[in-house]
Amino acid sequence: MGSDLDKHRVERAYALWAPIYDFVFGKVFETGRNEAIVAAERVCGPQGGRILEVGVGTGISLPDYNPINRVVGVDLSEPMLRKAQERVAAQTLAYVDGLSVMDAERMALPDQSFDVVVAQFVITTVPHPEETLDEFIRVLKPGGEIILVNHIGAESGPRRIFELCFSPIARRLGWRPEFSFSRLSNWAARHGGVEVIERRPLPPLGNFTLIRFARLAAGQKAA
Repeated sequence: MGSDLDKHRVERAYALWAPIYDFVFGKVFETGRNEAIVAAERVCGPQGGRILEVGVGTGISLPDYNPINRVVGVDLSEPMLRKAQERVAAQTLAYVDGLSVMDAERMALPDQSFDVVVAQFVITTVPHPEETLDEFIRVLKPGGEIILVNHIGAESGPRRIFELCFSPIARRLGWRPEFSFSRLSNWAARHGGVEVIERRPLPPLGNFTLIRFARLAAGQKAA
């Protein structure tokens, strides 16, 4: 499948964002980050579990995980990841098992090795979202969850028109503002081993949405 985003363009964009990312987006994305972590830790339970954060960026979310969990972070952007490595070292986050430069579509990670895959503000930035979601499922244990937090494009109305008009500029900055929920639900339906179990707009204005997918166990059917 072709793509309207190019990996090199995304890498260049986030190399530019790296020095100022936390300042520009830290507060804006705070609620989404917190809600994603709460959802992930609910899956892992009181005993903790293995969490993969794809698009870990500067690692701004890493200090907020409960240290009973084991967290691995990957990101396409080496400059962003250097910021994450500095954060882990400065705050002695011993529960972070590793941070690596990886392409989300082809991760050098074992099959079925994580209880949860978290991707915050990522799925609209990758060139091939459906292939990326396939890769998330590959590394996820049966019964595990994918947890996305993202801006989801409007289906109709003035906001839809604005997002379509703004789209060419946004692509140069590295994302798709008009990305629709139907791409996610259609992917889950085609996959067959995945179920959408939650779609929830986040406060204060519902500009971002939390979406949870469950990987079904062998022989289990979607509700």
